[in-house]
Amino acid sequence: MKQQEFQLPEIPESEQTPLVQELLLVILEQQKRIRELGEEIEKLKGHKGKPRLRASQMDKQERKAKEERKPGPKKSKTGELEIHEEQVIAPRELPENPRAQGWRFKGYNDFVVQELRLDTRNIRYRLEEWQGPNGEYLKGKLPESVSGHYGAWLKSYVLYEHHHQRVTQPLLLQQLREWGIRISSGQLNNLLIEGKAVFHEEKAQLLETGLQVSNHIHVDDTGARHKGKNGYCTHIGNELFAWFESTQSKSRENFLGLLRVGSKDYVVNVGALEYMALNKLPKGKLELLEEGKSFPDEQTWKNYLEGLGITGSRHIRIATEGALMGCILARGLSEDMGIMSDDAGQFNIFRHALCWIHAERNINKLVPLNDTHAKHIHWVRSQIWDLYAALKAYKMDKSLQTPTFQEEIRARFDEMCRTRTDYATLNGHLKRLATNKTELLRVLDDPSLPLHNNLSERDIREYVYRRKISGSTRSDEGRRCRDTFASLKKTCRKLDIPFWDYLYDRVSNTNAFAPLPETIRARASPTAVVCS
Repeated sequence: MKQQEFQLPEIPESEQTPLVQELLLVILEQQKRIRELGEEIEKLKGHKGKPRLRASQMDKQERKAKEERKPGPKKSKTGELEIHEEQVIAPRELPENPRAQGWRFKGYNDFVVQELRLDTRNIRYRLEEWQGPNGEYLKGKLPESVSGHYGAWLKSYVLYEHHHQRVTQPLLLQQLREWGIRISSGQLNNLLIEGKAVFHEEKAQLLETGLQVSNHIHVDDTGARHKGKNGYCTHIGNELFAWFESTQSKSRENFLGLLRVGSKDYVVNVGALEYMALNKLPKGKLELLEEGKSFPDEQTWKNYLEGLGITGSRHIRIATEGALMGCILARGLSEDMGIMSDDAGQFNIFRHALCWIHAERNINKLVPLNDTHAKHIHWVRSQIWDLYAALKAYKMDKSLQTPTFQEEIRARFDEMCRTRTDYATLNGHLKRLATNKTELLRVLDDPSLPLHNNLSERDIREYVYRRKISGSTRSDEGRRCRDTFASLKKTCRKLDIPFWDYLYDRVSNTNAFAPLPETIRARASPTAVVCS
């Protein structure tokens, strides 16, 4: 139970002798120390105390440079607005025929008001029917934008509020009814999940296109309950696209299966056999697998393994991961693909790179047992910040991208990891950093690779918000729509496409926007031409 701090009585300045002032300083210092020790005890017991939200020191210089920039001239907030309506207002006291009485017009003092109008609009299409002299009938046809008894604007609004604004179905239903829309909960649910094939197809192409035009991706996963059971959502993306998929697993087999981009094949090729050998599949069982074979689905592959006598969960897992890797490579994904993660084991394939923010965070979480431990932790963190700043400069400045600078960075990293302190736990973290040296310094081999996984952290936060609001999905189609619209929404944001405009464009069949995969290709290759 938290103890209340002792409140010092107010002492008039006339009574604050030098001795009293010194005692007050001692008491305040002791209160601070007691409070820190109490928080440390709570943390060691596993209780959640008040969080200390401190800004990361890794980008301290960049933030300081931004603060030192001189502000430019203030821009008008309404100068570029399109004016839809204009009203001229004369002074109330102005007499009739003012010019005849000596008044002179001196111009206008503009005052712009931004307004939003939401109202219902019911449209009745009266389709003419004509019968010809030979008995044939001609009937008027509905516009292409009309599908069902709810208009494109209403459908777009429902999708936008639910998937972009995270408005729950009950609240959205209540809002629509208050505005005079006659709609049931079942009809609203249908508007949200049915007839979304166009969106699902476009989302399916995002990952394939993104992998084709990128040299690296960010990956992460988070919990995503479905039908009352624990599940996971995997994020794959970079600066050009974001792609989400919910499954019941977060294993490497699951991740490799997602990288097949919709394919169900299992392929045994050179890449697959190399993966199996690298992960120590017994040589005798490795020789049983025939190179060049492919299998159309999971059951056929399992039957093949069973026929070869490859049993045991570990051996089946390694062989299956290898066959999935074979399928990925057969589809053209390069082994040089950079994969940035937070050190989750399932993502450790290809050119795996680790996030420096997560590496520093693990050091920052340590609880020092004395002042010496605190000094050692501070020293290690400062070394990590300095290395991070050096790597960031290396990425930005081509003149630094030399073998000499690379060796200097590696030597500084090795020196930091070889340091032994009086804090055994900190030494263990330094040893782990040394083990991950290749992944942490991957940027030295390719400056285009990122240094942290913040992009994936920001993108997948969407699922954390939705999980807190709605808990879980209840139907397979609902889960699929959640993944699809999260992918499209985040991708639109990366491509500077307003999500509302995108939704209305697709729902109304206007198709003024090019397919998102084409836009991704255009952004990756500025010389490409995107047809709208």
